[in-house]
Amino acid sequence: MKVRRVVTGHDASGKAVFASDEQVEPVTAALLPGGEYHRLWGGDRIPTFPDDGAPTPQVGYYPPVGGHRFTMFRIAPGTRKLPPDLDMDAARRELDEKLPGLTDGMDPEVPGRHASDTIDFGIVLSGEVTLHLDEGAQTVLRTGDTFVQNGTFHRWSNTGTEPAIVALFMAGARREDS
Repeated sequence: MKVRRVVTGHDASGKAVFASDEQVEPVTAALLPGGEYHRLWGGDRIPTFPDDGAPTPQVGYYPPVGGHRFTMFRIAPGTRKLPPDLDMDAARRELDEKLPGLTDGMDPEVPGRHASDTIDFGIVLSGEVTLHLDEGAQTVLRTGDTFVQNGTFHRWSNTGTEPAIVALFMAGARREDS
């Protein structure tokens, strides 16, 4: 999937300018067969203006409190099966290198099930995905459907016939102990 990112900023006199216009290459990994992740923008602190439109550092895949991420991801249709000869240790290292922290909230008992300390705002751009929650609860989201994911355990699947593309904005949140 080709994704173009146009970023604006401010010049020295405070006027609006185009800071960049470029293709963002997808991140792929052996543990995510058929998946593509586009890290489009983000920061680990509250943004301030004026700025020059340059990217700011992002330590992990998920943002901290006060941080944000803008991403797109692709889920291939069907069951995502790992090759039987996959070196799991090497595949985990690859994923941790390419998308640091993505696996931090993973449930080791249920592949793909995860939770993060974020509020996720998303829209299905094409295809359809199923959002799975606890106790077997699930719903199908189709092109144009939106969702707000409030730090709950969940996983995604695509039982449709075409790849699903989802745009996602994540805001770091504070999880209170109950």
